[in-house]
Amino acid sequence: MNLVQFLCKFDITKRILTRLFHPKTFDKGRWTLNKLQLKNPVGLAAGFDKNAIYLQSLGVLGFGFVEIGTVTPLPQNGSPQPRLFRLQKDKALINRMGFNNDGVEAITERLKNWKKKNEKQNSHLIIGGNIGKNKETPNDLAWKDYEICFLKLHPWVDYFVVNVSSPNTPGLRELQGKEFLQHLLSHLKKLNEQQTLLKPIFLKIAPDLTFEQLDSIIELAQEIKLDGLVVANTTIARESLKTSADQIQKIGLGGLSGLPLKNKNTELVSYIFKKANGQIPIIASGGIFNGTDAKEKMEAGASVIQVWTGFIYEGPSIVKNICATIK
Repeated sequence: MNLVQFLCKFDITKRILTRLFHPKTFDKGRWTLNKLQLKNPVGLAAGFDKNAIYLQSLGVLGFGFVEIGTVTPLPQNGSPQPRLFRLQKDKALINRMGFNNDGVEAITERLKNWKKKNEKQNSHLIIGGNIGKNKETPNDLAWKDYEICFLKLHPWVDYFVVNVSSPNTPGLRELQGKEFLQHLLSHLKKLNEQQTLLKPIFLKIAPDLTFEQLDSIIELAQEIKLDGLVVANTTIARESLKTSADQIQKIGLGGLSGLPLKNKNTELVSYIFKKANGQIPIIASGGIFNGTDAKEKMEAGASVIQVWTGFIYEGPSIVKNICATIK
């Protein structure tokens, strides 16, 4: 990514990279995310460009939208290293990054500068802001962390994702209960209505929820008219992996992503779509490596898709390859 970023400083190499990796433009208006016009339906999930450093490079590589973060009010170093592991036999990753980021103030300033430069270049990349709480913030005060990030980022992102589903911040998944979510999401919606321009608000859920918990979230999303769900975050499950149990034990805790989540997350997308009668927009993530995987998620009910682990394994051609299949 640093190499791509360097090459993007020069017009000629930037044009070459764009020609190599940028998919052909789809029909205008074909792909939307809550009225946001997307140049294509392939996004980059949160956790890759946590600090909004690589936006220009990711735009050149063809992504239709990029989700930054997870952003917290205060800077965090995250978990001790090593904290990111490849499971090559499974085409998967395990991470326990722990919301390492530069904090909302620094990231807001970076986005502000990027937006100004971007407007001059007359190009547009849809940016999502994934927000969370600091590790040291107790759960009963977590809503305040989300409020701070929401208000600071609001002028500079196109949509929000509320992250209460990462397994790498102690106690965070406890916030997926209906009572807290109702308070938090209703509060953010009220704050949203006080702004000049409404921004879509999505909730990112864990793939480890029970059907009872899932039904509760679907019911809440319909009650408060939530703009959509991101399905889904990493899993704490370790079933049916090709990597040896000894190696998995040595790696230890963390969220698993990649191919092992493919079928599970497709089932979740399908369940939510049918349960909500297609009334809740879904961003699907998990086990997407090619156009066939993307079509599978869309046929299950997803509006658009996000990649992360697939990007790591497939490389910079992933967007172009997916778009060539689903055109």
